[in-house]
Amino acid sequence: MTTACDGRKKRSNYKWEVLGLLWVAYLLNQADRQVFNVVLPLIREDLGLSDVAIGSIATIFNLFYAVLVPIGGLVGDRFSRKWIVTGSILFWSVATMFTGLCNGFLMLVLMRSVATGGGEAFFGPANYSLLAQYHDRTRAFAMSVHQTAYYIGIIISGYAAGYIGQLWGWRSAFYVFGAIGVIHGIVMAVRLKDKREEPSKAVAADSSAPKPKLLEGFRMVFTTPTALILTVCFAGLIFVLTGYLTWMPTYLFERFDMDLSGAGFHSMFYTHLFAFFGVLLAGRLSDKLGRLHPAWRMAMQGFGLLAAVPFILLMGNSATLWVIYVGFAGFGFARAFFDANTYTVLYDVIPPRYHSSASSLMMMVGFGIGALAPVVLGAVKQAAGLSFGISMLAVVWLVCGAVMVLGAKLFYLKDYNKIEHEQ
Repeated sequence: MTTACDGRKKRSNYKWEVLGLLWVAYLLNQADRQVFNVVLPLIREDLGLSDVAIGSIATIFNLFYAVLVPIGGLVGDRFSRKWIVTGSILFWSVATMFTGLCNGFLMLVLMRSVATGGGEAFFGPANYSLLAQYHDRTRAFAMSVHQTAYYIGIIISGYAAGYIGQLWGWRSAFYVFGAIGVIHGIVMAVRLKDKREEPSKAVAADSSAPKPKLLEGFRMVFTTPTALILTVCFAGLIFVLTGYLTWMPTYLFERFDMDLSGAGFHSMFYTHLFAFFGVLLAGRLSDKLGRLHPAWRMAMQGFGLLAAVPFILLMGNSATLWVIYVGFAGFGFARAFFDANTYTVLYDVIPPRYHSSASSLMMMVGFGIGALAPVVLGAVKQAAGLSFGISMLAVVWLVCGAVMVLGAKLFYLKDYNKIEHEQ
């Protein structure tokens, strides 16, 4: 006979299975994105594309993602998050496989930018909202563990895509990673479940409460200073990361005459290995400091960006490989303090019923601005060299880091207490 205690224990254990399922999905999400960046030199040579054309493919991907992600947020607040997440991974994985069939710029834009970007746009808001539903008291830690999938996915694809590309050609890399995504999508369809939420007092008093509207979620962000600052600085974060992820393998490939798998591996390994450990430390620290003073979460993000600035300069200006690797490591470790707190900070100051739409706005702004990085760095590369372009990225994080620290001091506690009083 099953007791109430057994039922609670089973539910408690299942939240970690949910984390595992979403962790693998996010790993594949990031791995599929990075495949293109790793085999970029092979694609450029095979199809005869310029640096600006290659950069524009990544830019269009991010722009298309940014345009569609608010729709993903609205859908995530209204319908089954399980099926949104599952359908998304199946769609983008099939699109990834079809990318291997492309024979020109237009086909790459359609399959890589439109189809893959469109499929991924529905994943993010529902993914983070579902994880937040299952993890309340363990939210920052769960988000931190979940974020490690980003790092491991990029490390795996950084080496594996380059190796597969050298061995069997760049098309095979897309076939392999896309097929693995399809398999995991089927697993998620079987194992993942939506969380049944206990209705709040306000909703219980009015069972006919209207479904959240997209513009209401947007309004919550624009009228909440903490959320607005986070959104703007998240855009700065994504701009730097997108530029780094797109062009760093090529930077090592061309400047240090590495082979493709070596450039793909070294450009991603040190950064994301140290980010892996950094985000776990930051998640634990965030949960502890957040209980003492919630504003520490946002302050940690700002200090992380500021600490990364000198390491970005090392990455772009050193002629010695081991010094560049130190830059990669410090850059990864420091940025993890932003990563560990992003959605925890947002959800601390936005009512739960608007989580998906609010996070979708943050992603729309972030990837809309971040989308410019690949083509901007591609143009800078042709005009002044990639080393100069990478160094420019340090200025973005310097400004964003200072703004985050000020925002934590001036606005966070007021916005946090407002949500606490409403619940």
